[in-house]
Amino acid sequence: MRLLSGVLGSASAAFARFGFSRVSFDRANPRTMTAPSPACKAAASSSATAGAGAAQKPWLFVGLGNPGRMYKGTRHNVGFEMIDAIAEAEGISVSSKQFKAIVGKGLIGDVPIMLAKPQTFMNASGESVGQLVSYFKIPLNQLVVIYDDLDLPFAKLRLLPKGGHGGHNGMRSIIDHLKQSHDFPRLRIGIGRPHGEMGVISFVLRSFNKQEQEELDFTLRRGLQAVRIIVQEGFNKGATFVNTPQPSEMLNR
Repeated sequence: MRLLSGVLGSASAAFARFGFSRVSFDRANPRTMTAPSPACKAAASSSATAGAGAAQKPWLFVGLGNPGRMYKGTRHNVGFEMIDAIAEAEGISVSSKQFKAIVGKGLIGDVPIMLAKPQTFMNASGESVGQLVSYFKIPLNQLVVIYDDLDLPFAKLRLLPKGGHGGHNGMRSIIDHLKQSHDFPRLRIGIGRPHGEMGVISFVLRSFNKQEQEELDFTLRRGLQAVRIIVQEGFNKGATFVNTPQPSEMLNR
């Protein structure tokens, strides 16, 4: 067994090219329209160009985990669970197989996103992520990797704009396949550390008890809120939301 450690104008054409769904455009009524001034025309043209450019660069959210029924619901697969939570809430089907990952494409508001769950097993996650980033030309500041973290208390979230692998082999692989770049955001989900004499491998492959699952469900809902804020209001606002302790979080500690 392999070691398992570790996101108008011409915008519609861009959406179609990426296969994004849930886009609708209202038909204008010519009888209710007035002719715009030259200045308005210029502003509209500039805005449409900028909007089309943004639409061509979706956010890519990658959740790390291990494929297969035996790993479902384990601590090491919380990255997969976060992707599933986003997909369900936003009505995105994560079922297409591309570049060694199961991928889904859709929108949050009017912003295109991609969701991916690499199927390479944790240690080789970078094989998939590197190809997805390269093929879809994802800016690294729009790649968000979601994964489990032993060094965070259980069900705690941390969102950072960049950083090292922290001993996580999945992140190590991704950094290697991004030409050693650390400059991409990561959403870490705390799973805590094992107690007593339990080894790390056994711990990360362990399922959650009922109370832990309830806490994790709350964390996944908060993670979903964070993803929506990142996409629609910017990374910094998302990080402030995640990294500022909430009263409900304090009660769970």
